Amino acid sequence: MELTQIRLLVSDFPAVYRFYRDVIGLKPQFEAEAGPYAKLSPDTGPAGIALQDRTQMAGVLEQLGVAPEGYRSLVVLRVDDLDAARAELVSRGAEFVREPGPMGDRMRVAYLEDPEGNLIELQEWVVLREQAGAGGA
Repeated sequence: MELTQIRLLVSDFPAVYRFYRDVIGLKPQFEAEAGPYAKLSPDTGPAGIALQDRTQMAGVLEQLGVAPEGYRSLVVLRVDDLDAARAELVSRGAEFVREPGPMGDRMRVAYLEDPEGNLIELQEWVVLREQAGAGGA
């Protein structure tokens, strides 16, 4: 078995697409602002996020539950400098729901939401796992 992607089902496809492309800065595999599907990835690494129009998927399945309430997904993006990444995203219109702060002793995190309320965590690894293990017995 091979995991190929995680896909978010969204109601306002153009708004969510523009958010991940223009605000977060992910690169689309191909331009598809109108949907019903797109995959966007960072400049480095194989990971990406896929978007699927919720109504289109409902047609495929001939059903789809009501829009979820509360946080149902968490997109995690690692950055080298959390404060610089936060400042850049704010300059592009992002609003954070939690400002940068520690998460344990190995990383700092901050949180924002996409236009559909999906939670996004930005991580800055202060101490890499290899470094943390090197000092232990």
